[in-house]
Amino acid sequence: MAEVVKMPKMSDTMTEGVLAKWHKKVGDKVKSGDVLAEVETDKATMDFESFQDGTLLYIGVEEGKAVPVDTVIAVLGKEGEDYKSALAGSADSAAPAPAKPVEEKAPAAVAAPKVDTSKIPATVIRMPLLSDTMTEGVIQKWNFKVGDKVKADDSLADVETDKATMEVVGYEAGTLLYIGVKEGEAAAVNGIIAIVGKEGTDITPLLQAGNESSPAPEATKEEPAAATQTPVAATVSNDDDSRVKASPLARKIARERGINLNDVKGSADGGRIVKKDVESFKAAPAASKTAESAVAAPAAKDAPAAKPISQYIGQEKYTDKPVTQMRKTITRRLSESFLIPHFYITITIDMDQAVIARNKMNEVAPVKISFNDLVLKACAVALKQHPAVNSSWLGDSIRTNEHVNIGVAVAVEDGLLVPVVRFADGKSLSAISAEVKDFAQRAKAKKLQPSDWEGSTFTISNLGMFGVDEFTAIINPPDACILAVSGIQQVPVVKGGAVVPGNVMKVTLTCDHRVVDGATGSAFLQTLKSLLEEPVRLLV
Repeated sequence: MAEVVKMPKMSDTMTEGVLAKWHKKVGDKVKSGDVLAEVETDKATMDFESFQDGTLLYIGVEEGKAVPVDTVIAVLGKEGEDYKSALAGSADSAAPAPAKPVEEKAPAAVAAPKVDTSKIPATVIRMPLLSDTMTEGVIQKWNFKVGDKVKADDSLADVETDKATMEVVGYEAGTLLYIGVKEGEAAAVNGIIAIVGKEGTDITPLLQAGNESSPAPEATKEEPAAATQTPVAATVSNDDDSRVKASPLARKIARERGINLNDVKGSADGGRIVKKDVESFKAAPAASKTAESAVAAPAAKDAPAAKPISQYIGQEKYTDKPVTQMRKTITRRLSESFLIPHFYITITIDMDQAVIARNKMNEVAPVKISFNDLVLKACAVALKQHPAVNSSWLGDSIRTNEHVNIGVAVAVEDGLLVPVVRFADGKSLSAISAEVKDFAQRAKAKKLQPSDWEGSTFTISNLGMFGVDEFTAIINPPDACILAVSGIQQVPVVKGGAVVPGNVMKVTLTCDHRVVDGATGSAFLQTLKSLLEEPVRLLV
């Protein structure tokens, strides 16, 4: 009998997964244990194995698509078996997102292009993005009404943005067929505000497609093209041209090229200056005026020569990268964490003895012990002495953990993972070192499992290897504290009344004030300091 395969919940915080890659295709034989697909969760990209034998009859999610947990992603059964009954059964079950809508969605995507809007002799005018912070604009005034003839450089309307009131230019010649926003009403950026085209054109398909995303208005398309043209010489003028009647694009190009609009003759109605007027403007007359003034004033020999205005025109570029599931979760969890009342305590630790002890340990240790391993072990011992720091806020209660599970923040390509060294207080430095190195390798290879990063009671974030002098870290809930570890610095220190070279390290404890008070956190840091300044105590 055919069985549905659903998007699994592969971590405690996972709500949806991205089908990164299918390893099987419809018709392939599948055995229990075979890797069906790779799934990107909020933690990592993981292999998804089949738990049954059969033939892959149906794939319900395309590669690169995200679907909620428990959504049907495939059906397995006997070759030639009717899988639709299994899909129907899944739709009637408690699954929150059955696979059937995936099948229905695909034809809709194919059916949409049947009406080719590009062949309709009309152009949609959308609310342009007139400032970097603008989300909507208010139509203050329409300069034309439906049925009027408009030119490419006509100002269709005055729009009030969050910065100023500006003109909207249609950049299309024709008849104003449609006005979608009344005067005084607001429209979202990129929303349809008007349609210009051939008189009598049926604009219904354009309006029906209006909710679909579309490129920015023609004004923004033309700006880069104007920027790549060879600039003309700047026109130097002291006259204010802010009151000259000109289109926004013409004013922008003139500003970039150092042209004063008082010197430009407009060709549009009423002498209004448009883009082509600025582009065709010749600065030769201004140059001759400058030459004449130079001849008329020979006495000004000692005056410094005027520096030419820079005419370099650059091109703005950027790349948009889709947010990964991991980054979405980091964003959500850090936003939640920042609601916690944080406070920070910093202490300086003399690491001279730790440096000596580490060198001696590494002469006999089976694996190389790092300073991070020493800090982790010292934290584990200190947490047993200060259980209030090894606690969690549960809302109606505070949980004091008797076990010590320390999360170690590991940077990976897409963000941050926090695998957990369990029962760290009872492990040797060699065991801790081997475990942390294994976590780091598996994290970078995307081989960590949910069990590896769940259940921490305290977290360490170490940026010492990057030469960081001091920083603070954000709490990793439900832990009550996180320790930010900086680099070891060689600085002058006072010992025995003399200034001598020393090795010092700053650590900052971030505390959840709902659980840990200042005195409690400070006592923990004092214990941590004493352990690292006399590391032999870690071996007892």
